[in-house]
Amino acid sequence: MTAPPGRPVSEVQPGDVARLKKAHPCGGREWKVTRTGADIGLECSTCARRVFLTREEFERRCVSLVAAEGDRAGTGT
Repeated sequence: MTAPPGRPVSEVQPGDVARLKKAHPCGGREWKVTRTGADIGLECSTCARRVFLTREEFERRCVSLVAAEGDRAGTGT
C-alpha cells in the first residue's frame, strides 16, 4: 500500500483535512477529521455531514492529507 502525498495517513490528527477518492453526494471531496482512534470521525466541508470510517477504510479511501493550521510538526525553534 502506498502512502498519500504529504503526511502518512497513520499520523492523522483532529483538525486535519482529508481528500477522499470519491465525492460525497453533496459534491464535496474534502473532509475535516474530527476524531481519531480505531475509527476516524469525518465532517464534510461542504454540507457538514458527519460520518465514521474504520481506520483501514479511511487509509484505503484517502488520496491526500493536509495538516491543520498551526501544524504540530511545523512549530519549533
